[in-house]
Amino acid sequence: MTQSPDISTIANDYAAATQFFNECIERVTDANIDRCEPGEWTARQVIHHVADSEAQSYARLRRLLAEPNPVIQGYDEAAWAECAALGYEELPIENSVAVYRAVRAASLDLIKRLQPSDLALAGVHTEAGPYDVERWLKTYSNHPREHGEQLLRAINS
Repeated sequence: MTQSPDISTIANDYAAATQFFNECIERVTDANIDRCEPGEWTARQVIHHVADSEAQSYARLRRLLAEPNPVIQGYDEAAWAECAALGYEELPIENSVAVYRAVRAASLDLIKRLQPSDLALAGVHTEAGPYDVERWLKTYSNHPREHGEQLLRAINS
């Protein structure tokens, strides 16, 4: 018999990932915000991307929990990053930081309420296929860690 995942452990991991990215943000300064290695994103671009991605994740989790077999819409992250109107290369980061923090906090509130059976609630992702709450949790516990490392590489370049 497989043991049910411990929701408290899952919530703590999600919170730790959130905190890691917050700590990375605190290392961004006016002097390093637009630094990067060739072909990489700057800290500014990383922060705007993470905020947009987390806003998507916020809606995805709620669809998975509330709607039967929802369609989880993918999006072209590179196109968003390159879209001049979205301002990834020049907008200040404060609003994106606020979005990141707010949606992570609101999603953590829901994660703490999950029952083990909720992890199997599923839909279909337009790019990735079958997609359940457990996969969402793995994706969005890793996402800020991966991009936090990317942000640190950028500011230290």
